[in-house]
Amino acid sequence: MFYENKILNEKIYAEKLPNNLQVFIMKKDGFSKKYAVFATDYGSNDLEFISPHTKKQIRVNEGIAHFLEHKMFEMPDNSNAFDEFSKYGADANAYTNFNMTAYLFSATQGFKESLKHLIHYVQTPHFTDENVEKEKGIIAQEIKMYDDNPDWQLFFNCLKAMYKTHPNSIDIAGTVESIYKITPQELYDCYNSFYSPSNMALFIVGDVDIQETMQIIKDTVKDTNMFEGEITRIQVQETDETAQKEIQKELEVSIPMFCIGYKEKNDTINEDYPRIKKDIEMDIINQLIFKKGSKLHDKLYNSSLIFSQLSANYTSAKDYGYITIEGESKDIENTKNLIIEEIENFKKYGAEKEQFERVKKQKLGSFIKTFDSVESLANIYLSLYFKDENLLEYYDYLNELKIEDINSRLIKMFDKNQMVISIINPKTA
Repeated sequence: MFYENKILNEKIYAEKLPNNLQVFIMKKDGFSKKYAVFATDYGSNDLEFISPHTKKQIRVNEGIAHFLEHKMFEMPDNSNAFDEFSKYGADANAYTNFNMTAYLFSATQGFKESLKHLIHYVQTPHFTDENVEKEKGIIAQEIKMYDDNPDWQLFFNCLKAMYKTHPNSIDIAGTVESIYKITPQELYDCYNSFYSPSNMALFIVGDVDIQETMQIIKDTVKDTNMFEGEITRIQVQETDETAQKEIQKELEVSIPMFCIGYKEKNDTINEDYPRIKKDIEMDIINQLIFKKGSKLHDKLYNSSLIFSQLSANYTSAKDYGYITIEGESKDIENTKNLIIEEIENFKKYGAEKEQFERVKKQKLGSFIKTFDSVESLANIYLSLYFKDENLLEYYDYLNELKIEDINSRLIKMFDKNQMVISIINPKTA
């Protein structure tokens, strides 16, 4: 079957295989680059679940999803999966975030061989006492490196201030202590639970023959699903209250850094409302209030309170949501107060119609350009798919958006009681 948006003149072929793997192919005639992402609906937040095999509840060590991603490249013959991609002329990578793990490659040549290899190695786990122990030292060094990374510490301290019990306040890589507890059996427990075809999806974009590509996939994937039924994740019951109002840390920075966070309340997380529409509304709100060209940006910049554009983002999943506003300032207190004041003004008076229409038009143009990037297309599509959303619906929701939607969302999302701040100060002598 095809998912289609006739206004965009874009369509995506979708097929679910007998083993329950969902495959998407977006044919882009004339594109020289081909791109594939093989992803699982499994990330660093999935720490507690009921095993579909033993039916027992399992609590795993923090950082295991990221650790598992690292180990997937080591093959049973001790070769490295990355090296094989190089032979075919493809560039490969992988990443783990809070909710998803993805294995990917891009190629202008050797696409068929690279696709077969991608599917094969992701379906071939190889965990031994020896190779797991070796990896612990490598990942421990990575964790220690991020301990001194100002941007990383700023962001995660903001999450720690917002969340009391939810695992998204935990570093994706875990801690040195937690990763040293990981065992091969624990890795297999996670792999066998979350790397089942029914919990995964494969997205391919480029100038490919759909039928030929589907045949390659069918010939390469494992025949059967690993288990019947859905994975039962144990959801943490996070309250609306924030954990702390402020966290400060000293690191090697020249100008103090800040990250203001607004924790989304449970009633808006769970509201009966299209999540993709809420994402769009928040994207426009962040552009209207915080980005270059806004009244707030000009006021802060002209007063020498900031020296570059603020970064503002809304992040959401099925069980959490938050807004972050990041920047650098030599007077964080005054900057914070002006940001809060501008947010409250927007809540009270609403967005200006002309401003809203201008930003909406910009967003429509930017979205259309997304279809020119095979990398953006594939990764955004799958991240939305795992949240039960469809990228092709984005344009329609954005096009139909009204200023009343924006003004209503402003009031719901920016509650001063839900606000926290993370600050990184320069190290004192």
